[in-house]
Amino acid sequence: MSGPLPPTRWAQAGAGTSDGFGRTFGRLVASGADVDGEARLADALLPRGGRVLDVGAGMGRVSAALSARGHTVVAVEPDAALVEQARATYPGLDVLPLDGLALSPATLGTERPHEYDLVVLVGNVLVFVAEGTEQRMLSTVRGLLAGRGRVLVGFHLADGPPAARRYRPEEFEADVEAAGLRVDARFGSYELHPPADDYAVWLLSAVRG
Repeated sequence: MSGPLPPTRWAQAGAGTSDGFGRTFGRLVASGADVDGEARLADALLPRGGRVLDVGAGMGRVSAALSARGHTVVAVEPDAALVEQARATYPGLDVLPLDGLALSPATLGTERPHEYDLVVLVGNVLVFVAEGTEQRMLSTVRGLLAGRGRVLVGFHLADGPPAARRYRPEEFEADVEAAGLRVDARFGSYELHPPADDYAVWLLSAVRG
């Protein structure tokens, strides 16, 4: 699809959303708090020296943690303020200032991988994309998976941020199937608790012919 991308729910919520998000996690990182729950699970899903695409990377905390564990990580974030914060907080982190919907071998360029062992869509990324583009986002990342690549997704099912979509599990899983992916597992947290009603973590893989 050509032409300008539709505005995301995140962008429509205004600058205060990214400012508040950035300040919150900036304080947590500076205080030494544990903000690596998603990264620990992602690391366990990867081969050593794996290739990771972190879509909606925010201030870069998951990308930085995975990079520190020896993986090749590309962080993708469209919010300019968060891109600036990620680069300031984690110098050397590869942050691509791009909407995930615009990802392709062409936009990734010649110096970044075009296939990934794991695509990360955590921290409510999918419930903040532009209205009606959830399936398109899933299709986009599917096209960038390596042969045994997987997708890690996590978002609130209830009591999420005010501007976020209420994305019911059955709706999400229907979009997963339509995008050529399948659900391999669902959990209630990044510590792999049983499925819950307030938060969901999914592990997806591509349906191969």
